[in-house]
Amino acid sequence: MKPVKNMNISELEECAKNIRERILDTVSRHGGHLSSTLGAVDLIVAMHYVFDVEKDPFIFDVSHQAYAHKLLTDRWEKFSSLRQFGGISGYTKPSESPYDYYVAGHSSTSVSLAVGAAKAIKLRREENERIPVVMIGDGAMSAGMVYEALNELGDRKYPAVIILNDNEMSIAKPIGAISRILSQAMASPFYQRFKERTEKMLEHLPDSAMYMAKRMEEGIRMITPGILFEEMGLEYIGPVDGHNIQQLIETFQTAKRMKKPVIVHAQTTKGKGYKIAEGYYEHWHGVGPFDKESGKSLKKSSKVSATQVFSDKLCELACKNEKIVGVTAAMPSGTGMKQLMEKFPERFWDVGIAEQHAVTSMGSLAKEGFKPFVAIYSTFLQRGYDQVIHDIALMNLPVAFAIDRAGIVGEDGETHQGAFDISYLRAIPNMTIFAPRDNATLELAVEFAAEFPTPCAFRYPRGSMLLENGRYLATPFEVGRAEYLQRDGEILLIGYGNGVGRAVAVADMLKDNGIEAAVLDLRFVKPLDIEILADAANRFEKWFVFSDGAKMGGVASAISEAIMFNKLNNITIYSFEYEDKFITHGNTKKVEESLGLLPEQIKEKIYSIIRG
Repeated sequence: MKPVKNMNISELEECAKNIRERILDTVSRHGGHLSSTLGAVDLIVAMHYVFDVEKDPFIFDVSHQAYAHKLLTDRWEKFSSLRQFGGISGYTKPSESPYDYYVAGHSSTSVSLAVGAAKAIKLRREENERIPVVMIGDGAMSAGMVYEALNELGDRKYPAVIILNDNEMSIAKPIGAISRILSQAMASPFYQRFKERTEKMLEHLPDSAMYMAKRMEEGIRMITPGILFEEMGLEYIGPVDGHNIQQLIETFQTAKRMKKPVIVHAQTTKGKGYKIAEGYYEHWHGVGPFDKESGKSLKKSSKVSATQVFSDKLCELACKNEKIVGVTAAMPSGTGMKQLMEKFPERFWDVGIAEQHAVTSMGSLAKEGFKPFVAIYSTFLQRGYDQVIHDIALMNLPVAFAIDRAGIVGEDGETHQGAFDISYLRAIPNMTIFAPRDNATLELAVEFAAEFPTPCAFRYPRGSMLLENGRYLATPFEVGRAEYLQRDGEILLIGYGNGVGRAVAVADMLKDNGIEAAVLDLRFVKPLDIEILADAANRFEKWFVFSDGAKMGGVASAISEAIMFNKLNNITIYSFEYEDKFITHGNTKKVEESLGLLPEQIKEKIYSIIRG
């Protein structure tokens, strides 16, 4: 491919078209993020034309919209391996390419990174050679971290260009033709030179004249969408057409020359270039394999997902109990909250990418006598950790955390694996932590949480549960009570949550090899069932622990602590949890195989331990 900087406008437009076709072809076959990344193609092509990816930090917020950047940086051939095990990541990743400045899988970090990069550039006296360039979506602007960074950037005036990719017009809607004319004028080099000269002239005017001139300028700004940013000390240009490459190039060049912190507000269309997905359709954000001609999914599943089971049960309980309320942070469909928001719009909310706010706001509702559910992915609950401690647990408020995407989530990889929630929640006083083993016990978990008088958290996986529903009788949860599923055997397999399904599968395989194994569903990791553990200590010397979570601070760790504190002797514990490293992306089964966690692999390990 010809270098972007050597292309003319028509060649750049053709380049953008080819990139969209490459993205569509790959994502339709393997799945991935689609609508947002298609909408950002023209912006990224213009970025690469104006700025120097060899030197300038290219910082993408979340970076799921950065596929075009990957394709423009020596990954055209490798792109067919997108999100596949052993292939390239769906997010920016410096270990994958020197052109990826930072790992970015969570939202709203980009402006902070730009501030840090700008400070480093200033300390190295490289202001005339490098400038941080950010691309951030309007959804990411709902997070407080962005405004913390913008506040410092506006105060310190570090040069940076922040491209606001507004694909839903959720930041500010232009007010008619006057706003469009003014915005286009504000994007021109003439206006920026005029503004700079005017500011210098105003410094020498009498106070009364300066006052009148300032009021006139503020009056113009009041009918443009950039007043928020200008009041924070940032320059603002826009909105501009995010699909007009020539206009984008001219605007970016203007912003680059200003040597100030500049917001470039570009309006784009999600799914641009693929008519079926154009516009705001949440289900086109992240997709599985689909037919390009019809847009219909190619991936069918006969099993109901754990998310759907949770959603249906909570909806059933909310119909009976008006005190049940809930919140999600920008994931209404992913967490199953969408149907509750539609049925009870006054009681269930999506607060946007604002996990800290979501958690704390539910604390007030709990204090006022309501029963809040915070439905959130394991990886995103990390962003509200201080609020869980300070605003919920410290007050001992009855907020229930429904933790979706617990365990390996597949193609999203390191930034999204739900590995740590057990470990980071166990340390919090007043927190009760439990997990269902199948769909029936998930329904019982929701019922238990709805009545529980203090903070609690329960977890469940992406997709369906491993254990077949109905294999074992589902009994209601009792605080700190575990349950034997198979009492007799020469060894003990302890499962927690979805780990119970893996333990049962391994027990079945061991039985085929002449080894009988007892199976214990732990149910609660905090508090533990010390009575049943003491009983197990009298009957089994070898305990094997199964949990879809990190080994460090995880379920086996909790059991080991209990053994030590309660002086339960002569027990050897083997943990089949995740080792102390970040887990790569790819098909879940292939990832688990690489970790040695498939049931047949575990069976072989246990067999060798027992039979030597």
